[in-house]
Amino acid sequence: MHDKDSSTRILRRLTTLFPSEFLEEHAEELGVVERDRKLQIPAFVWAFVFGFAAGESRTLAGFRRCYNSTADETISPSGFYQRLTPTLAKYFRDLVETALDEVAVPNASDADVDRFRDVMIADGTVLRLHEFLSDQFEARHEEQAGAKLHLLHNATEQTIERLDTANEKTHDSTLFKTGPWLENRLVLFDLAYFKYRRFALIDENDGYFVSRLKQNANPVITAELREWRGRAIPLEGKQLRDVLDDLDRKYIDVEVEVEFKRGPYNGTRSLDTKQFRVVGVRDEDADDYHLYMTNLAREEFFPADLAEIYRCRWEVELLFRELKTQYELDEFDTSDEHVVRILLYAALLSLLVSRDLLDLVTEQADDELVFPTERWAATFRSHAQLILHELGEYLGYSPPPLLERLIEDAQKIHKQRPILQETLATATQPRCEA
Repeated sequence: MHDKDSSTRILRRLTTLFPSEFLEEHAEELGVVERDRKLQIPAFVWAFVFGFAAGESRTLAGFRRCYNSTADETISPSGFYQRLTPTLAKYFRDLVETALDEVAVPNASDADVDRFRDVMIADGTVLRLHEFLSDQFEARHEEQAGAKLHLLHNATEQTIERLDTANEKTHDSTLFKTGPWLENRLVLFDLAYFKYRRFALIDENDGYFVSRLKQNANPVITAELREWRGRAIPLEGKQLRDVLDDLDRKYIDVEVEVEFKRGPYNGTRSLDTKQFRVVGVRDEDADDYHLYMTNLAREEFFPADLAEIYRCRWEVELLFRELKTQYELDEFDTSDEHVVRILLYAALLSLLVSRDLLDLVTEQADDELVFPTERWAATFRSHAQLILHELGEYLGYSPPPLLERLIEDAQKIHKQRPILQETLATATQPRCEA
């Protein structure tokens, strides 16, 4: 394969994911750009995607430099920062949803899930942010800042039902609402959503769920859902975690009773109980069990089936894990909430583009080659600037001459340009009590 042909494959892949026409039209719909199209929105989007990937460019000034090195005309610092609006945050969020639909679709499960109207994946993660943002993104601990990212993915329709950001202290109940919409839907939960009351409401709305069992959850076993021969340890009446270390079965399959608080009634919250099913699948390497809680009946889904179903959501979980470890979100030095949202979505976009290119590389490589996630992330970052340069040429941009860009960028900082020293000075001033 010729080098030019291979480059073209990459560039076609990128522009298939985000065609320029789509980027421009959606920007106009939301009001991101003016009618005169002074801002070249495809170059703007790709500057954030690859600026984030490059690592050393993860500053607002760095993103502006990426844009100026790609677009036909440079943009001033004040002009660039004026574009960082809540509308742009919504625009970037829409792009993330589009990319998630195309890139982060989990592999289809071999288990029988056709009986459900939809299989939904609920995932939430906390992203640690710079302490400067502690007022805008309250964390559980003082002098910290944290954003909670919530995703509801329809794996059946391969669409994103919800994508929300909130501060860390926002209760998960506000991000995942139960109701009649759950009827005959199966929801696969991240541990962040583990709550007995939530599971009870899903069951009462004729929905289904599978969740990993929380580490501190220790329900009472009320029945075993299969017969054990020989000298098997009887489990009924015992708390689950009290007997785990004594078991060496391949599978655990039991009914448990849990106690939880209902919603407020006349100023009080009444206690209630519910029976659910807990399944354990032994991990021989770790000498431990993967434990799941569900309301799916054993007659339809054996323990191995549940483990297979839950695997559907691991791809999304891995995506979020990489976002937290590879993109250094805790180093954002801005105190503007909407700018943080822009950067969060830009980081997600960069990650999704990386995954899309990894799929292409895997398709073109020899079958026996394996690309570990961390190794690929390093490769993508090291080539980000090169890809952006070639993408700009592919899209027909003719950036200003290099000397002109160097002179423009080396000029005295614009008085309206926020700089880290100013942010630090503001952030470290004593706060007056109200």
